[in-house]
Amino acid sequence: MKTWGWELVCDLGGCDFWSITNADNIRNFSKYLVEAIDMKAYGEAIIVHFGEGDKEGYTLIQLISTSNISGHFSNDTCSAFINIFSCKPFEKQVVLDTLKQFFNPRFINTTLLDRIAYF
Repeated sequence: MKTWGWELVCDLGGCDFWSITNADNIRNFSKYLVEAIDMKAYGEAIIVHFGEGDKEGYTLIQLISTSNISGHFSNDTCSAFINIFSCKPFEKQVVLDTLKQFFNPRFINTTLLDRIAYF
């Protein structure tokens, strides 16, 4: 058994509405974050707007050479749910600073998980 990677789960509340409903802002966030945490993007980010009613919003998937970054953005609640998973270490504070810069949340709740590989 050993640590295979780390997953940072971030729940953002009270985000700036424009920031979570603007595909260009979400794309810029993804590009900036990949560089800021010293990762390598594997292709372009996939950003899709879908859902209905209180489930409407964008979803982001950015593959990185060491795993992925995902995000789900709720128009109705001005919330964002961001996950960064990587088998290469990264700085949690850099992620938090980037989230604040791009989405201006009033609240951020985080959980950092060690992902364990069993041999």
